[in-house]
Amino acid sequence: MDLEVSPALTIPASELGWRFSHSSGAGGQHVNTSDSRVELLWNVADSAVLSDGQRKMLTTRLGRRLITGVITVTASERRSQLRNREIALAKLAELITEGLAPEAPHRRPTKPTRGSDRRRLDAKQQRSATKRQRQRPSAE
Repeated sequence: MDLEVSPALTIPASELGWRFSHSSGAGGQHVNTSDSRVELLWNVADSAVLSDGQRKMLTTRLGRRLITGVITVTASERRSQLRNREIALAKLAELITEGLAPEAPHRRPTKPTRGSDRRRLDAKQQRSATKRQRQRPSAE
């Protein structure tokens, strides 16, 4: 089953690797006999569907998650292996989408407006007056 990340990028099933193991958590006696935990592996470095620019972008942005060029996604939320496969595919697609997303424009630092500064100081004075009224009168 091919993974469609975007209309322009589809990862063929031949590039995806699967591993299955026992899942922890609830499941009763069934959990000891079924391999419902899913690991989905995709080799970013050797992928034929990525351009050089996309490969470089993914390796820099997902560098912490890559182990020798391979990205691994695990899913063990559900008791069903099929459902966990679907979840793992969705997680991988989301990771790749985030990794290939264009950078957001840098925020230009701005100064607070004179009105917002005045409102902030007025609120501080109001709060200070409220706390002063709560104090015990000083014996002079």
